[in-house]
Amino acid sequence: METKLDDSIRHTHAGQVAEEILRKCVHCGFCTATCPTYQLLGDELDGPRGRIYLIKQVLEGKEVTEKTRLHLDRCLTCRSCETTCPSGVKYSHLLDVGRQVVESKLTRPLAESLPRMLLKAVLPRPQLFALAVGLGRAVRPLLPNSLADKLPPQTAAAGPWPAKVGHPRRMLVLAGCVQPALAPSINAATARLLDRLGIELFEEAKAGCCGAVRHHLNAAEPAKDDMRRNIDAWWPHLEAGVEAIVVTASGCGVQVRDYGHILADDPTYADKAARISALCRDPAELVAAEGERLRPLLKPAARGRLAFHSPCTLQHGLQIRGVIEQLLSAAGYELTPVADGHLCCGSAGTYAVLQPELAQRLRSNKLTALHAGGPAVVATANIGCLTHLQAGSTVPVRHWVELIDEAMQ
Repeated sequence: METKLDDSIRHTHAGQVAEEILRKCVHCGFCTATCPTYQLLGDELDGPRGRIYLIKQVLEGKEVTEKTRLHLDRCLTCRSCETTCPSGVKYSHLLDVGRQVVESKLTRPLAESLPRMLLKAVLPRPQLFALAVGLGRAVRPLLPNSLADKLPPQTAAAGPWPAKVGHPRRMLVLAGCVQPALAPSINAATARLLDRLGIELFEEAKAGCCGAVRHHLNAAEPAKDDMRRNIDAWWPHLEAGVEAIVVTASGCGVQVRDYGHILADDPTYADKAARISALCRDPAELVAAEGERLRPLLKPAARGRLAFHSPCTLQHGLQIRGVIEQLLSAAGYELTPVADGHLCCGSAGTYAVLQPELAQRLRSNKLTALHAGGPAVVATANIGCLTHLQAGSTVPVRHWVELIDEAMQ
């Protein structure tokens, strides 16, 4: 695609990134076939090809309109189009640039800006978020559905964290910002599981939000500050020989894997960010690599029917497919087929709060597909998907790590 970027952005790092991506796009339209919002709305501008055209216009200096922002806001950033694209277009990176430029040129009305301000202020702060969760549960009947949906009625106990026994292999795990309040059991189960495989897992208290919340709400510099704080918190452990940084929420995993790209123009943090990205691991990668040690530890049992929802961040962002399904099958679960498994469930971080109508339509479609096989449980790999699906599911929704941990008891 030929581009003529405006002088205001042409020679910036963001402009160079955008131009390289735009020149790869051939407008073949393969991406529209797997775009969830295009499937729902049937509007070319609500598909990747149309949004790329809108971003190209913006970067070439054309007028930025509310219509442009509307169509960019509606994007889930699910990256399904990246999996489909035969030209290797990094659409999500282009969208980041386009959204930043649009946000800098248009002022949102208070009804739109206030929820975004609250989300950016509350979600990345674990203690404040935990307080908000407790308050939200107390007044749940008064909350709008988009917020009430995100609050599970109660938080399951974390369960014991394994004692330090001197494993030679040590790894960090990201605590995250919302997961400790909504599902502390996930990291604890991961620690127990890896402990049985000879790996010590520990959290660094000085680390916090991965940066995804502010990044996807167009607060670029605060998001980078979140990333720099994590890098500073983790770096001494890396120098001491920590093997990997484990991220149990695939949505956060994609963000940490992108640190090297996002901070590439930061002379102080670029190299460190690239190393952090290279060491980021989803637990599925670790457990699959230890398959020979894992299988003898699993209690043989028929555990019933299970439907697996593969988060977009797992299959399209981290490019991990089929691995967790094999682990669950090895644990004794009978996996049921899920139609259109490549499509988003509608959670997409804060999307379910800011675009509730589209999010609920996508969730309804996803739950129909997940429930079709009559499963006794739904498994997933991301806290956002878990809470979003559980709000409408007739069967429990669990993180797959918890199920494998239980199968090893």
